[in-house]
Amino acid sequence: MNASRQAPRRPHKRVAIAASGAVALFVGSVAEAHMGTGLAGGFGSGFRHPFSGADHLLAMVSVGVWGAFLGRPLILALPVIFPAVMVAGAVMGMLVVPLPPVELGIALSVTVLGGCIALSVKAPVWVALLIVAIFAIFHGYAHGKELPSAADPVGYSLGFVLATGSLHVVGIGIGFLNDRQGGVRVTRSLGVLIAGAGVWFLCKAVAL
Repeated sequence: MNASRQAPRRPHKRVAIAASGAVALFVGSVAEAHMGTGLAGGFGSGFRHPFSGADHLLAMVSVGVWGAFLGRPLILALPVIFPAVMVAGAVMGMLVVPLPPVELGIALSVTVLGGCIALSVKAPVWVALLIVAIFAIFHGYAHGKELPSAADPVGYSLGFVLATGSLHVVGIGIGFLNDRQGGVRVTRSLGVLIAGAGVWFLCKAVAL
């Protein structure tokens, strides 16, 4: 009887362990996505860029996970608003529009989004959109400053936006675990790990 009750939980434990390992690998990434890239330019370079740094990657996946938790219309709206506003942030970066410390904003995005997942924050639609839009500006700004040096800025931008959307979809897929028994515990635990990574990024940003 006890064995039959415990059996369904094993897959979730394996998912939790795998997620923990993935976050640890991302946090240990040597290269940050917004440092030293863009020189090669082109679609391929832009598409690979978000996968090369933990801070950007975790923030983009978090948008999808939180959107899946919030449900309609935000499950669709958040993954749309982030890339759209990110493009605006990139233009601001190209024009060198003054902003608060970008590294700090990016680190805060990981911390806050991870915290929203960990605490299962049910934000109103406009609040969730505002949070994601503000953070998207910082992520776009960091890359916009690099676009002029790219050999193919348009191709690079298209690749980056497509990769961003793909990471949102991955996050939504993870968020669907909430519909399974014990899945909420897995996603909330992942949120704790992401928020913890964000705090680490914050410490690094403040130390700069």
